[in-house]
Amino acid sequence: MNKVPITRPFFSDDEAKRIAQVLASGWVTQGPQVQEFEKSFAQYVGSKHAIAVSSCTTALHLSLIAAGIGPGDEVICPSFSFIATANAITYVGAKPVFADIDASTWNLDLKDVQNRVTPKTKAVLLVHQIGNPAPVEDFSEFCFKNSLKLIEDAACAIGSAVGTQRIGSHSDFVCFSFHPRKIITTGDGGMITTSDPEIARRLSLLRQHGMSVSDQVRNQSAKMVFEEYLEVGFNYRMTDLQAAVGIEQMKKLDGILDCRRKIADQYQKSFSGLSRLHLLEAQAGNQWNFQSFPITLLGVSSDQRDLFIQKLLELGVSSRRGMMTAHREPAYQRLGYKTSLPVSEKISDTSLLIPIFPTMATSEAEQVIEAVTETLKAM
Repeated sequence: MNKVPITRPFFSDDEAKRIAQVLASGWVTQGPQVQEFEKSFAQYVGSKHAIAVSSCTTALHLSLIAAGIGPGDEVICPSFSFIATANAITYVGAKPVFADIDASTWNLDLKDVQNRVTPKTKAVLLVHQIGNPAPVEDFSEFCFKNSLKLIEDAACAIGSAVGTQRIGSHSDFVCFSFHPRKIITTGDGGMITTSDPEIARRLSLLRQHGMSVSDQVRNQSAKMVFEEYLEVGFNYRMTDLQAAVGIEQMKKLDGILDCRRKIADQYQKSFSGLSRLHLLEAQAGNQWNFQSFPITLLGVSSDQRDLFIQKLLELGVSSRRGMMTAHREPAYQRLGYKTSLPVSEKISDTSLLIPIFPTMATSEAEQVIEAVTETLKAM
């Protein structure tokens, strides 16, 4: 029996050829390839600027700093997210204030967010969970009215759109991931998009130790150039090797999205008649990239969900729990978090993600469908 992985990155000879060209050039750190990748990415999402960094976590960290968030501040965010979302807030000395999610979208519930605003609240960190677009326009209006910064964790959301406007063009800080489980990958890496030139300038400084002149500018200058370090920054650069992969991945992006949506459509049609499953849907008019395909088991405990995952594995199908909840993890329990988030907790305990990737063979998709159907019947 073939084992179907949860995901599989999609590469061709194009990435290898461009990497070889970069190696031959002798310029392998942040340089011309990074600039080209940034330009391509910004154009795709409809933003004026894109700043490449080493991961989405570092993108979130820099965005919070550039947004002026620091010790004593509160930032409202979902607990129902990878722990990096909350960690980035903690890095700057601020307090993550966890809000509940909307069960129909897995994204932040605006009403619950409104109830958690205090005089210390300075920002909302909005996650587009598993690429399903959150109502960013509603959150943008709410943040504007309440003088709050809006930062988007779009780690999974490249190619998703609210209406016809792609994620990455709505607000001043939108953070993406290029981890291997994401839609496109550079091995690891991240991107921040913004249309504010001053924010873009500061983010570019912060990612490279606050250096006033880049290595590339100094290298290309015919005159001696000495840099200054304008503020305490970080080594959050992306390499030209990573960017070379990213440039070729961008060329494949629309095809990758088409493949994912076709597989998702096959799953939705096959599972639609199963009464014990709930399928997540994008809000009407939005475009979901299907970075993951989630299913929620109805009327089960977390132990039964875990057993379901194990049974799938025995049938050759890899899967993962739907999403963690940061407030129940030991790191945040030790910090004294006692928050009750009933919707987040229930969905975290009863959901899972099943395989979806652009090179998925028809036989692999059929194997997943059969394994899910058989395991559900046996419960």
